[in-house]
Amino acid sequence: MKEIRAVIFDLDNTIIDRTNSFQSFAASMLEHYFNHEADHSQMLNHVMELDQDGYKDKRELFDELLVSLPWLNKPKQAELMRYYHEHYAKNAVLMENARAVIGYIRGKYKTAVITNGRNAIQYGKLDHLELRAAFDFIIVSEEAGYKKPDLRIFEAACTGLKLYPHQCLYVGDHPVNDIEGAWRAGMSTIWVKVNQPWREELEAKPLHTINRFDELRHIL
Repeated sequence: MKEIRAVIFDLDNTIIDRTNSFQSFAASMLEHYFNHEADHSQMLNHVMELDQDGYKDKRELFDELLVSLPWLNKPKQAELMRYYHEHYAKNAVLMENARAVIGYIRGKYKTAVITNGRNAIQYGKLDHLELRAAFDFIIVSEEAGYKKPDLRIFEAACTGLKLYPHQCLYVGDHPVNDIEGAWRAGMSTIWVKVNQPWREELEAKPLHTINRFDELRHIL
């Protein structure tokens, strides 16, 4: 770790507990549109399953929900998208001890975020959690014009940090988008094992595999 000068993080299901954040949002959406229903548990499970851990396009998700949920007054997709953009970021929650761990790492290294997603949503989460100032550089795929695992978004982060790839350690949960992408860009990696299974065909070999974000304190 002697050459490492920056730690770069994925956002969802790495720093932010994306599963619980989206579940909280989905529960609030169901309460808003289905307050005539006493029990939302089955509908909530259905929403979470269709969401595919955040990798399904939200327009497609809401189209499917408009067909499959028992609406009394069915809204338009555009209304659901507005509700999502207005409320989702407000439901963001951090992984356990994430704020303290980021502060600890920031005392030793530069810090950055590379995340796929829309600017308003991803920056909205960071602002809701008052975390934007905790990073020396942040790049979102929408503003970059390309998304992980495209090497260019990792290269853009190195440029922003004024460092070479071998001086950067990348921490993320997705085996392809995060670990394989960062490794191919020349970075060392740590895999946070959350919801995405490892794929045996991948060439990347993370330095460490952790189950909880706060394990980083014992590594870095």
